[in-house]
Amino acid sequence: MKILGISAFYHDSAAAIIEDGVIIAAAQEERFTRIKHDSSFPSEAVKFCLNYSAVSINDLDAIVFYDKPLLKFERLLETYYSFSPKGFKSFITSMPVWIKEKMFLKRMLNEELEKIEEYDKKNIPLLFPEHHLSHAASAFYPSSYQKAAILTIDGVGEWATASICLGEGNTIKILKELDFPHSLGLLYSAFTYFLGFRVNSGEYKLMGLAPYGNHNSDDVAAYVEIIKSKLVKIKPDGSVWLDQKFFNYATGLRMVNEKKWEELFKMKRRSPESELEQKHCDLALAIQLVTEEIVIKMAEEAKRLTNAENLCLAGGVALNCVANGKLETEGVFKDIFIQPAAGDAGGALGAALAAYYIYFEKERKIGDSMDSMFGSYLGPEFSELDVEFVAKKYKAPFKKYDSNLELSKDVATLLTNDSIVGWMQGRMEFGPRALGARSILGDPRNKETQKKLNLKIKYRESFRPFAPSVLAEDCKDFFEHNGTSPYMLIVKPVNEDRRNKLPDDYESRTIKDKLYFTRSDIPAVTHIDFTARIQTVHKETNPNYWELINEFKKISGYGMLVNTSFNVRGEPIVCTPEDAYRCFMRTEMDYLVINNYVFDKKTQPEWEDTDNWQEEFVLD
Repeated sequence: MKILGISAFYHDSAAAIIEDGVIIAAAQEERFTRIKHDSSFPSEAVKFCLNYSAVSINDLDAIVFYDKPLLKFERLLETYYSFSPKGFKSFITSMPVWIKEKMFLKRMLNEELEKIEEYDKKNIPLLFPEHHLSHAASAFYPSSYQKAAILTIDGVGEWATASICLGEGNTIKILKELDFPHSLGLLYSAFTYFLGFRVNSGEYKLMGLAPYGNHNSDDVAAYVEIIKSKLVKIKPDGSVWLDQKFFNYATGLRMVNEKKWEELFKMKRRSPESELEQKHCDLALAIQLVTEEIVIKMAEEAKRLTNAENLCLAGGVALNCVANGKLETEGVFKDIFIQPAAGDAGGALGAALAAYYIYFEKERKIGDSMDSMFGSYLGPEFSELDVEFVAKKYKAPFKKYDSNLELSKDVATLLTNDSIVGWMQGRMEFGPRALGARSILGDPRNKETQKKLNLKIKYRESFRPFAPSVLAEDCKDFFEHNGTSPYMLIVKPVNEDRRNKLPDDYESRTIKDKLYFTRSDIPAVTHIDFTARIQTVHKETNPNYWELINEFKKISGYGMLVNTSFNVRGEPIVCTPEDAYRCFMRTEMDYLVINNYVFDKKTQPEWEDTDNWQEEFVLD
């Protein structure tokens, strides 16, 4: 049985295909179109899924869209009615789009699919599970659990903004939901907006900024008190009530009432790209602390309702890896599985899985591996011919290796000599994290690595941290974490014996002085609060990447590399060899490795690309 799942029209459009419950392929549309967070119909992602699985649309047993558009339309109408006359401008802007397009989504989907190939619409059911059911299915069905609590938290689906479910065997039962306009995801996005970052893409910046806040500061405590007394009421079960007089997202064109927020927090909304001040860091820390409190309360309620030992997480808030790390430390559940494509992109996969197990009532078989996501390496891969075509096109000299081991040894040597390496191997990752298939790599021991990567490679804000890719078997040698974290979705502290003592005046220093203080023997991956966003690398799911890190360990004694996504800021992660080569030449990377081909920057022809790429990719 072959099922195609689709998510589209809001942000992070994607497609996924499964066969007899096995995930065959999945990818985000942005990787093909080069438009970050592309919300259009995922034509290219659908084509990839069909081609990779060698099926036509007529071969499919179902096509599944990740939410119910009519329920969403109902929510919009009721919301505008409830808030009227407020929101009239937003209403007249959005209604024509809904009436013309989204009300007739079934027809639109059929038209878009027919542009790919003609097919018999009568023989293929088109299904619409609810948004949060798609999220829940994306987390539970690929997990290794026979029974688990499922917690989904995001901005909003149709009505639901969070849900608690029980997954057991092939069934998912929704036990409790929190409804719009009360939303933890939208609360966090409101602070993302107020602190000058882009909503639906800048939330991870807010999370990275929070550790620069001063935990012992009276200002942080005051901000937390303002948030909890004025903006949001937190109930014992983790549900929240947001005072809508401070927010505009329900009916307006902005997230918040800026005047009211500026009065509350005694500061102006920060302009994008403006200088970060300590008050911005303290406010970021305050909302992060509140978010962690709410997530833990929701998880405790999920435990109470299900009495399950294990928890599955999905929805955009599940990408808050700091909260995930705190939740795991709390020990509410024995084990936690987080869907690596936790946002809307993962809804495409969840929709397909929900159809297979719930609509078609198929039996669920659980394997012996950690999960059935195959390391999240579910995208396209490219051949030697593809690489050599790009080399010919750009007259790019290269060295080709016949042995993966020899390649790993030489690249590991380059990394120990402080080179920055673009690394493209095998199938592209599904989800927002680069996991060693489309990564930029560096030496974690070098205190200059973080600065070089941010300013000369990624062209992004200097405060943003980088993640360690660590051999799974060596993780506990570096971090306070005895488990796994294959999808870079958990933050944990660096071990005490690896930390450097902070100077007495540390808290009074500027943000940049704090940033460039050498905090441990792995400074490039140690964030300002002595934590790191860990990726454990497993030989079973990515043998090439594991071998490279292992060779680096033989030379350096450290079974770890710095890993950041292969892109510049505002650009989607690279997909093809040409994407990789162009990004390599546009930046100050030293080497590019694609499959067994190594390109040395020093020997490449002068880059004469005339496109203004720093304007092409908007700020994220």
